[in-house]
Amino acid sequence: MATVVFTNPESFMGVSFPNPSAFEDEQLCPESEIRSDYGFEDIIGNSSALQRVLEQVAVVAPTNATVLLHGETGTGKELIARAIHKLSRRRHRNFVCMNCAATPSGLLESDVFGHERGAFTGAVMQKKGRLELANGGTLFLDEIGDISLELQPKLLRAVQEQQFERLGSTRTIQVDTRMIVATHRNLPEMVRNGSFREDLFYRLNVFPIQIPPLRERREDIPLLVNYFASKISGRMGKQIKSIPGHAMELLTRNDWRGNIRELANFIERAVILTRGDELEIPAVEFASYPGMCITTPSTFHQAESKAIIAALKEASGRVAGRGGAAELLGLKRTTLQTKMRKLNISRAEYAC
Repeated sequence: MATVVFTNPESFMGVSFPNPSAFEDEQLCPESEIRSDYGFEDIIGNSSALQRVLEQVAVVAPTNATVLLHGETGTGKELIARAIHKLSRRRHRNFVCMNCAATPSGLLESDVFGHERGAFTGAVMQKKGRLELANGGTLFLDEIGDISLELQPKLLRAVQEQQFERLGSTRTIQVDTRMIVATHRNLPEMVRNGSFREDLFYRLNVFPIQIPPLRERREDIPLLVNYFASKISGRMGKQIKSIPGHAMELLTRNDWRGNIRELANFIERAVILTRGDELEIPAVEFASYPGMCITTPSTFHQAESKAIIAALKEASGRVAGRGGAAELLGLKRTTLQTKMRKLNISRAEYAC
């Protein structure tokens, strides 16, 4: 099995890779040659599932519309929220982030809306809330499904009228804050069982974006593995330059129920175990890692076939040349033709 090689590991930190799959001896591009189709420098991946999300981000970012991000834990919802802010007219103002699930319910109202001195025991000075700190910019409320029913009416007013009062005050404060919220919960189901207000849900659900889990964008896994291995090895002072092809295939076939966060943690563990310049992922470590769930071997080939067919459709059946499927996939013409023969894919079926 071939090996994926880092030409310069440090140059791949924090950038997107144009090559969606590389288990052959494909050389990765240096940073100076990498371009992102949509300008999302911090988001890594070229799968069709991710591109659909980025297209939605590009459409909604210039507006002031409230955005509801829905996706499993570890799918990168905060990263998408930051991308929306960076592409908006508010990008030079504050991006304020708050995890509603991580804040005790008794302090949540104070954190969001602020409080006056003496509003409660321990309030020794006036404090501005996140909503006020984000005035002119963007407030990102993660895990919005965890806020209490008691707080929801006040949040509804803040979203709808851009007005609120600090705890312990009767003075109404007007703000111009864009709201982006995220959750992994089923909000419509919560509305039906009475744990989430219907009017708040509809006010937040102006522009919903579904973030796909990693198992639905497997062709992005090699890019993410390269990124994490390079970043983490650099941080640890290790000189890891390559990843064995068989290891990359195992990583691509895994379901990653914890999504990108789980993948990043696993790669960190692999980097720690690596003693040479080739990333070591012992089979026993892989099999014993918590949460591992390997799919059938055919799953990888299905994902690879799907990516090639999508590129052929985009290129109207052309394999080589500018705008051809090989260029779109970041592969050599001969490599792509070999893969097509192996997967029994005919370009004639997609020629216009």
